[in-house]
Amino acid sequence: MNIVADENLAFTDYFFADFGTIRQHAGRTLQQQDLVDCEALLVRSVTQVNATLIHDTPIQFVGSATIGTDHLDIAELDQRQIHWANAPGCNAQAVAEYVVTALLTLKPELIEAGQSFCLGIVGLGNVGTRLAALAQHIGWRVIGSDPFTQHQQIEQVDFQTLLQTSHAISIHVPLTKTGEHATQHLFDAQTLQQLPPDTILINSARGPVIAEDALIADIEQTGRQVVLDVFEHEPVISEKLLSLLSLATPHIAGYSLEGKARGTQMIYQAFCQTFGFDAHKRFESQLEACPQLFQGRDFKNILMQHLQSLYDIRQDDANVRACLNHGFVDQKAFDLLRKTYPLRREWSAFGA
Repeated sequence: MNIVADENLAFTDYFFADFGTIRQHAGRTLQQQDLVDCEALLVRSVTQVNATLIHDTPIQFVGSATIGTDHLDIAELDQRQIHWANAPGCNAQAVAEYVVTALLTLKPELIEAGQSFCLGIVGLGNVGTRLAALAQHIGWRVIGSDPFTQHQQIEQVDFQTLLQTSHAISIHVPLTKTGEHATQHLFDAQTLQQLPPDTILINSARGPVIAEDALIADIEQTGRQVVLDVFEHEPVISEKLLSLLSLATPHIAGYSLEGKARGTQMIYQAFCQTFGFDAHKRFESQLEACPQLFQGRDFKNILMQHLQSLYDIRQDDANVRACLNHGFVDQKAFDLLRKTYPLRREWSAFGA
C-alpha cells in the first residue's frame, strides 16, 4: 500500500510503516499528481482535501489528525465512497494549557484571582470542556456559550451575556459558514463593540471566526489585549496586525507531543478499522518520562514557578515576529516554524 503523509505528523512511521510505503510531503503544497498511486492520505488542516486534489487517484482512506474537518470536502469523499476520519479531542488538553499559559503570561496575578476572574468560553466541545475543567481547577469562575450542548459542570449563558460578563474570552468553535449559528466572522465589528475594552480575547480555533479588519479597528480604539494562534488570512499575516497583538503564535496551540501523537493514533485506529487490521499500537510507548514536578505539591505554586519552562509562549511570539518581511509574515518562514516546532509536553507528563 502507498501512503502519503503530511511531513509534520508525529510518529507516522511507528504507526503506519507496517502497512506499506510512506511518502512524506509538505501538506500545504500537496497536489493531485502527488497522489496518483496513493491508497491512503494522512493530512492536517493545511491541506484542502477536495475534488481537485483527489480526482483520478486510488485513494480509499483519508485521515486528518486534527479536531476540525472544514478542510475536508466530506460530501465529495462520501460520494466517492472514500473512508475518512479525523481526531476530535486529540489536542484538547494542549489547547487548554495554551490558553491558561497565555492568560498567566499576560497577567500573572490571575493565578490568585479566584472567582473574581471570569473566563468566558465560546464553544463547549472537547477543547472548551477541557479548558473549563482546567480553569475551574485554578479557581476561576467559568461561563460558557454553546447552542448545541449542555454541561452540568459549566455555567452556561447566552452569547450576549458572555460577551458582557467575561474578563477574558477564549474561542473554541469549528468554522462554519452557513446556518443559524454560523461561526465565520462570529466576532465582527458589532460583536467586538459589545466587549468591555479590558476584556482579553483569545482565538486558538479557526482564524476566520474573527473578522480581521474589525479586530484591528477594535484594538486601535480600545487597546484590547488579544492573543491569536490562528489568523483569518493565514499564512498571510500583516505587520500591522502583529504590532497590535499582545501575543501571536504560529498555529501551534495544540502542538503538544501527546496531542500530536494522540491525533496520529486516532487516525491509525480508523485506518485499521477501514482495512481490517489489528490496531494494537499506542503512542505512550514512544514517549520519554518527565520529572514529576506537580505530584503531591501545590498545583498553582508549582505552575507559576515552572510556567515558562513548561511552555515559553513569549518565545513563540518572538519567532512569529521574526518572520516579518516587507510588511508581512513570510509564508515559508511561517511554515518552517510549524515544521520544526519543538513539541511541548502536556502538564500530566509532569504529574499534574
